[in-house]
Amino acid sequence: MPSSGVILATSARPVNTLDVSAEDRQMHDDTGAMLSTAHPARRVVSLVPSLTETVALTMPGVLVGATDWCTQPPDLEVPRIGGTKNPRLGAVIALEPDVVVANAEENRPADIDALRGSGVPVWVTAPTTVAQALISLRRMLAMLRAIDPPRWLVEAERVWSDEAPPPRHQAVVPIWRRPWMVLGRDTFAGDLLARLGVGNVFAGQNERYPRIDLDRLPAHDLVVLPDEPYAFSATDGPEVFPDVPVALVSGRHLTWYGPSLVEARDVLAAQLAAGLPGHRVP
Repeated sequence: MPSSGVILATSARPVNTLDVSAEDRQMHDDTGAMLSTAHPARRVVSLVPSLTETVALTMPGVLVGATDWCTQPPDLEVPRIGGTKNPRLGAVIALEPDVVVANAEENRPADIDALRGSGVPVWVTAPTTVAQALISLRRMLAMLRAIDPPRWLVEAERVWSDEAPPPRHQAVVPIWRRPWMVLGRDTFAGDLLARLGVGNVFAGQNERYPRIDLDRLPAHDLVVLPDEPYAFSATDGPEVFPDVPVALVSGRHLTWYGPSLVEARDVLAAQLAAGLPGHRVP
């Protein structure tokens, strides 16, 4: 059975504020579910690559399990428990985690519910903007009882402290092919691009990741192709958009929230400039 450092309770209250005082014994995750913490987490399983990197770099030795897709840090050596969409729940439970960290978008509700139903506490993140992500990371680390906010988080907050400028370009941002899907409304990646001066022509869609018809695209002057979740590359993707500039960008720096945020601004600015000569990040 899971160790008793973190006990799951329930609540439907949404979380919009930051409260990370050291005396807290009860905290709500991003979805409103409440965890009661009795001591600092000693055993954590992560179902999200960016949260794996976050925990591994901030609290060395605490992470005891991660998904097959968790590639950072490169030297991470922990048991693998399957994919983000199909984790082996028995393997997760067998690791006896104090808490499992997950994401409302990346992980299936059925898996989260099944873990909770087995007595495993699960902390779920759900940011849709850069600002929300930074708060979410602080709150998660406070729940895990990290001693102090890590330097990388303080630096990331500084790097991303400015508001989004008026967009200089309007982009189509595919995230999948066969079928073609793009960034739509209310996405972390869309907000991050906006902070770099790139608007999303599908931001007004009802869906967050709508399927599109390539023959009926809104007016745009840029296509941004990340290398994940679909592995767009110089030979897979740009040929479909011969009439507009294409920027090939790092999917990790565009979609992950965690330590990669420190360098994401500079990395993406350089990649956008390579695809769109003359573009300057505000």
